[in-house]
Amino acid sequence: MSKTDVNLALSHLDELWFQVAGTRCNLTCHHCFISCSPHNNRFGFLSREKIQTHLHESIELGVKGYYFTGGEPFLHPEMTDILIDTLEFGPATVLTNATVFKDEWLTRLRQAQDQSRYSLEFRVSIDGFNSQTNDPIRGEGTFNRAMRGVARLVSHDFLPIITATRTWPDNQDQTMLNTFSDVLKKHGYDNPRIKLLPTLKIGAEENRTGGYSVHQRVTSEMLDDFDTSQLVCEHSRIVTDRGVHVCPILIESPDSILGNNLKTASNAVFSLSHGACYTCYQYGSICSNVSTSRTPKGSGI
Repeated sequence: MSKTDVNLALSHLDELWFQVAGTRCNLTCHHCFISCSPHNNRFGFLSREKIQTHLHESIELGVKGYYFTGGEPFLHPEMTDILIDTLEFGPATVLTNATVFKDEWLTRLRQAQDQSRYSLEFRVSIDGFNSQTNDPIRGEGTFNRAMRGVARLVSHDFLPIITATRTWPDNQDQTMLNTFSDVLKKHGYDNPRIKLLPTLKIGAEENRTGGYSVHQRVTSEMLDDFDTSQLVCEHSRIVTDRGVHVCPILIESPDSILGNNLKTASNAVFSLSHGACYTCYQYGSICSNVSTSRTPKGSGI
């Protein structure tokens, strides 16, 4: 396999991400690709003012949607206000573990959603269909807490996207989907939306199961006749307290910082030289809300 680096430019800035809570999370998940935890302060919170600046900057660049991640976004003391602000600019999605919700927050967000022309989506991470399969990965008691959070969202007329990171063989996907769906229905979510995600072998996951081999890299040959819009770096950027990075997955890599503003970062070219780029190539649409491919490309690696 060729080891030639492949460079990719942004075609258009469709999605703008914010690492709003830095790497601070109330949970310590064993597969987290940036090792978030209650004590991880490597990346800090973004201020509401900084986010406002980038929201205004994004207008002239044609951004179509906004995503908020962490850590756990709802540890940010102004998260509700930030989401309400964002709904004036476009559709917003927040990635959460759903364990720290307050009804007053969801009531305000429901009102803001009803008054906005744009949608507000919640993506809730649950990595097993019961405590026995979820809690060894995400921590004791997290399954029940997350399910209570899902019930709260549904009671406020939100229909969250449940995301589950694949810690089982690919050929068990349909069984896992069916089981997840049945469990969610029993908890009051009648028509559940579920998105399966591949593991990214960096951060805590690298310690859990091992990292990428030197052969797991994107090459120029692999991109022949490949739809590069499936790669998040082709149409997205993410803001952290350090600057604007190429994508949400690689923020800890020094080469991921492309500038201090969206315009500079949008003009930068990035080398797909990381193992995580290979996973993005295999599955496509990892970070966006759309469904991911369940059959990886480039088998045999």
